[in-house]
Amino acid sequence: MIEEAHSNGARYSKACQLIGISLRTLERWKGIGLKDRRKGAQKRVVRKLDHEQRKEILMTCNSVPYRDNNPYEIVSELLTEGRYLASVSTMYRVLREADQVHHRSTTNVKRHHSKPPERVARGSNEVWCWDITWMPRSVKGLFYYAYVIHDIYDRSIVGWAIHETESVDYSKALFAETLLKHQAEGTAIHADNGHPMRGLTLMALFQLLSIKVSHNRPRTSNDNPYIESWFKTMKYQGSYPHSFATIEDAKTWMAAFVDWYNHEHLHSALDYVTPAQVRHCEAEAIFQQRNATMAKAKEAFPERWGTRQVKVWKAPQTVVLNPDKKE
Repeated sequence: MIEEAHSNGARYSKACQLIGISLRTLERWKGIGLKDRRKGAQKRVVRKLDHEQRKEILMTCNSVPYRDNNPYEIVSELLTEGRYLASVSTMYRVLREADQVHHRSTTNVKRHHSKPPERVARGSNEVWCWDITWMPRSVKGLFYYAYVIHDIYDRSIVGWAIHETESVDYSKALFAETLLKHQAEGTAIHADNGHPMRGLTLMALFQLLSIKVSHNRPRTSNDNPYIESWFKTMKYQGSYPHSFATIEDAKTWMAAFVDWYNHEHLHSALDYVTPAQVRHCEAEAIFQQRNATMAKAKEAFPERWGTRQVKVWKAPQTVVLNPDKKE
């Protein structure tokens, strides 16, 4: 119609205006044809399988020789026979759309376990983590079990107990005593995934006290790194025995070690003050003394530093358990 009007003397711009399209649209139609290239327009995908091809794939996969094989095996065998129906991913897509992709192995279905929530501690008694570790007995193959609660902010051991077995009753008793001792309210507690950490009586206690609880993913010790690191410090300590004759020996050694760790151990993550000094707010005065001494040293011997800044001694203001890397 536009060409007819133009041949009769009309201008293209006027003819397009009358039809309701722009002159640029007319030029584009002349250049690349009338194919609809708008977003969302129906298009013919050259690589898309037609109905007969999809039907052939389903029939082949369900046939006797191949019905117990997965698409990787089916494609390989078909290629060996000199046949090609589709790629592995296409075959999976066709089977999935036909609701024919299901778990058929005798093994359990793999489950996705989400990462534990991020816990941020800006002071003592805000986030605790805990776990149970073995302490070898003098009889090979037998162990005592050390229950240990660790404050991730000041790195102190706030509670511990040693028993001959793992039991949720022992866990509940330890937490009831420790929470009362430290007057902890609103504390978040992170633990491993074992039964003593998930027992109903322990969970009931936490719910009663409005405590937020989180657990490791199965077989993922990195979700609880602070307590795992403490266990390494404990067992690689020079005074750690290779075995304990009695449970009293284990308790005596643990009491001495926890006292040393809390009150004498200069912790590297705390900029070399003890956990007790951070917990009892004594660290700030120590850091001020160190910083003042460093400032005087630089003033007396500036050539030793040159343009470098003097180290500032301070403890971390926040400690994060299982940080969200997306943020």
